[in-house]
Amino acid sequence: MNSSCVRFVILGMAMVLAACSGQGEHADLKLKMEEIKRRPQGRIEPPPEFETYKNFSYSASLLRSPFQPPVAVEPMKAMVKGKRVMPDFDRPKELLEEFSIDALTMVGTLSRPGNKLFSLIRDNKAGIHRVSIGNYMGRNHGRVVEITDIKIDVVELIPDGEEGWVERPRAIVLKIE
Repeated sequence: MNSSCVRFVILGMAMVLAACSGQGEHADLKLKMEEIKRRPQGRIEPPPEFETYKNFSYSASLLRSPFQPPVAVEPMKAMVKGKRVMPDFDRPKELLEEFSIDALTMVGTLSRPGNKLFSLIRDNKAGIHRVSIGNYMGRNHGRVVEITDIKIDVVELIPDGEEGWVERPRAIVLKIE
């Protein structure tokens, strides 16, 4: 190999090495980084203060659900066989009278010898109660008048708006889950 070829190869290698060094390629990036480092350091703002969460107490859970249709009140006789219909305010309240009729669910029946039938009622607090004819339930002085295998018939006493009371029949149907 002659000396001109060797010089040509050495010159080519020098050019390749000079191209790979990359000092001229990233010089502007290095200058920008140095400029950023020289700037005065800023202060990060603290995060905003958040209000503490206030629990909401839903107090209408024992009332009729707004998604159920309202119960139609049909005027009935305010007098039954010459007697004025009126709730007995002197009797002690029963446990199921603190719940709305809509919050009570019939879940089954029990029978005893002598054909006495009891109904099992679940309230909206997951309590199960035994009910028989004559027991009271619901907020409107509802009295159980009949129990069958599939439903309970209740007669409620509601104010008629004229200082009197009217009877309103209601039924709680067996709910199978």
